[in-house]
Amino acid sequence: MIRVTRRYRFCASHRLHSEELPEAENQAIYGKCNNPFGHGHNYVLDISVRGPLDPDTGQAVHRGALDRLVERNILEVLDHRNLNTEIEAFRRVVPTSENLGLEIYRRLRDDWRSEFAGPWPVLEKIRIAETDRNIFKITDETRQGRR
Repeated sequence: MIRVTRRYRFCASHRLHSEELPEAENQAIYGKCNNPFGHGHNYVLDISVRGPLDPDTGQAVHRGALDRLVERNILEVLDHRNLNTEIEAFRRVVPTSENLGLEIYRRLRDDWRSEFAGPWPVLEKIRIAETDRNIFKITDETRQGRR
């Protein structure tokens, strides 16, 4: 098996705020990220897939197909958007990078067969960097443990 990781970039803004918590608790938990006007990030998204090497193409994944899938389901949807107000999935869910990673993984899995009809490649993980210090990894195992 060969793992292939492709890197993508997008920009989005959000406010970390839970309607379920009082203002003071939101401020204590989220600090400056609870700014009522929100703030933005230049996200770096790594998509890792794995599969056997195709003897005819010498590739484990058709990169163009992966690019189309990511463009359609992630970049067109999230790039230069306010996650809180423009993305339905975050209308009632705090758009933390953990939740953003789960949403990206779900979007890719739900539309995977539109580009990859056979058993290979498989989506192995996504890694999303919000900042140089805040990096999150989502796998199928992560998703299954979600509340």
